[in-house]
Amino acid sequence: MNREATDLAGVRHETYETLGSTNAEALARARAGERGALWISAKAQDAGRGRRGSAWTSSPGNLFATLLLSDPSPPPLAPQLSFVAALALHDAVAECAPQIGPLLKVKWPNDLLLGGAKLAGILIEGESEPSFAVVIGFGVNCVAHPPNTPYPATDLAAAGALVEPGRVLVALAEAMQRRLAQWARGDGFAGIRADWLKRAAGLGKDIRVRLPEREFSGRFEGLDDAGHLLVRGPAGLVTVTAGEVFDLG
Repeated sequence: MNREATDLAGVRHETYETLGSTNAEALARARAGERGALWISAKAQDAGRGRRGSAWTSSPGNLFATLLLSDPSPPPLAPQLSFVAALALHDAVAECAPQIGPLLKVKWPNDLLLGGAKLAGILIEGESEPSFAVVIGFGVNCVAHPPNTPYPATDLAAAGALVEPGRVLVALAEAMQRRLAQWARGDGFAGIRADWLKRAAGLGKDIRVRLPEREFSGRFEGLDDAGHLLVRGPAGLVTVTAGEVFDLG
């Protein structure tokens, strides 16, 4: 696997030529007793995955990286890391490619959009044994994006931003340190929530929400104190704890 050890923003970093999945590697390390913080990145993946078990197309030249955190917060607050990570990713890409910064938006629960198309995704998974750990996986389309996806996709190069994945990773590691400090194991979520809403795609507009059992449309009104999506539909205000958002206005 050709592992190389370095550090990122003062955090240990292991980079590989090829892995099946950086998240899978991080989870395996957590189960084996590895204590974070630890970044794991790969130049290529052959078994990348997205949310709900979907495949993540891992084109060479894109960024594939995962941050392993040990006991980052009380377990019930760990889902808030979706918003922490999305803000850090927004910060990092805007820093590396300031010309596209105004076009970047975050999409609930944890995607980064560029001009309304998906530029990057985040996959958060947890492990409880032998101790509580969370892995945060980032996939950023730097030079390529998959065609014919359910949600339109794009990449940095297509937008005229030629940024090496290593540069994005350095900026991301620094941004994660800042955003984790702001979050403060959940005590600072109000500030994270406010910052996320400032960058939210579709806020105040009509959206379509896909749940496991149904779909519905309504106006995206914000987030509750736990980060759940608030949508006002024909039957009133609906609180969405898990689902997919489409047709952002």
